[in-house]
Amino acid sequence: MRDQLNSDLFDPRTEMVPDFSRGASSSDGDFGFAFNDSNFSDRLLRIEIMGGPPQCRPDGEGCTSIADWARHRKRRREDIKKETVLDLSLCPEEQILNDNQPDMDDGVGCEDQDEEPVAMVEETQSGDEDANSNESSWSMDCSAVLRVKTLHISSPILAAKSPFFYKLFSNGMRESEQRHVTLRINASEEAALMELLNFMYSNNLSVTTAPELLDVLMAADKFEVASCMRYCSRLLRNLPMTPESALLYLDLPSSVLMAEAVQPLTDAAKQYLAARYKDITKYQEEVLALPLAGIEAILSSDDLQIASEDAVYDFVLKWARAQYPKLEERREVLGSRLARFIRFPYMTCRKLKKVLTSNDFDHEVSSKLVLEALFFKAEAPHRQRSLAAEESASLNRRFIERAYKYRPVKVVEFELPRQQCVVYLDLKREECANLFPSGRVYSQAFHLGGQGFFLSAHCNMDQQSSFHCFGLFLGMQEKGSVSFAVDYEFAARSKPTEEFVSKYKGNYTFTGGKAVGYRNLFAIPWTSFMAEDSLYFINGILHLRAELTIRH
Repeated sequence: MRDQLNSDLFDPRTEMVPDFSRGASSSDGDFGFAFNDSNFSDRLLRIEIMGGPPQCRPDGEGCTSIADWARHRKRRREDIKKETVLDLSLCPEEQILNDNQPDMDDGVGCEDQDEEPVAMVEETQSGDEDANSNESSWSMDCSAVLRVKTLHISSPILAAKSPFFYKLFSNGMRESEQRHVTLRINASEEAALMELLNFMYSNNLSVTTAPELLDVLMAADKFEVASCMRYCSRLLRNLPMTPESALLYLDLPSSVLMAEAVQPLTDAAKQYLAARYKDITKYQEEVLALPLAGIEAILSSDDLQIASEDAVYDFVLKWARAQYPKLEERREVLGSRLARFIRFPYMTCRKLKKVLTSNDFDHEVSSKLVLEALFFKAEAPHRQRSLAAEESASLNRRFIERAYKYRPVKVVEFELPRQQCVVYLDLKREECANLFPSGRVYSQAFHLGGQGFFLSAHCNMDQQSSFHCFGLFLGMQEKGSVSFAVDYEFAARSKPTEEFVSKYKGNYTFTGGKAVGYRNLFAIPWTSFMAEDSLYFINGILHLRAELTIRH
């Protein structure tokens, strides 16, 4: 152990693997006092700042909002070519280190990789070299050297925080006291790099606005300083979120380091969008204009305030057709990105039939989705709950039921000897409790003889208005002035047998928009119905059944 402690960090015989994954903490120590101080430094860092066209200004410079920052980065992405050319013939004795970062998605922020971090180790006579020396010749996007900054640095401090600097200082650094390190950066990176270097010493930043923090975040990603990325992420999460900022955070580069370090920020952005657009029908026009990342964040929520999963499917198709008018592109996006957010097992069979014939999905994809949904519907309730529980821990939540405005039902249809359907509606105890004192909950529509019907459960007063009770009603959807004669029966599972027990029978001739039922289905007050020893809640679920038969 003593030998290891006394060994040289940069001795090629010594194999050391710093823990770059740790975030900034009090245990890291505050070395701010040593920043750019020759007394505590063993290297000189020469930063050559390259000038160029106006778009090379810092992204955060002059930006007062996230929207300004995003617009400027978009212009940079369009205007700046990503080229870095080095003429090695003029500097044969210099060693060049390029940062080999993983490929990134073409998202906002990627354009800041105008050139990967370029560093060279060079022998020099002093720390005051002429900025226009002929030691090397470079050709970059912003080709003119505007100015040179020379900083006193401590290689152990920088190497401990950054794999980039660790590689830089541990490759070819013989006779280190005679060597200087030169970095060439774009002028747009200068302020952010200085903040980053200061952070590596002090674990603190002086910038506080979102545009400035995003610039530092990009620099930290470029120079592989994970602790600074986490720090910027935390500060950004503490700032007020807006739709623009949330979408920008979801569009940041997706290198492995970035994805890990900024995961809490992207999670917060997704949660913000899901909460803001919970009622997508209320903000329909705004949501239809959102990019793909925003739609994915909203559709991943269990708390969408929407009528049914059928309505989710219809909305996704409407968005996809507007955003991707070309059929092949639309099929690709729907099949590879959005289909997993549609919970097909909770769609009605009538809508699943339409999925099979939809031209928007590849037939092989739609067949697989519908088949999986039908298998789930055919499972016993306990097996469905088991599948949903398994899914809850994963990103894929296709078997988890949303909080629909209209509750899903199971329907068994018969054509012979009489047209008949049996409808099953399950309500959780919490859903029933929320009905008090005058609420109601509706089922999804089901069909008999070509007509649409629905069930509605109410908390209402009994016929004498003496106490609250549970009511169940059957309604026919508005379809003109058609008359429809139906025999119906309501039943509920009851303890101790847990079998369905008939509670009410009747017949009614429906016209569009009419409903019929019983105000006090169980003939008991609401308090008895909801009591802990209630006969009608089995494992916290109220199981209702309605049988409808067309009268001839």
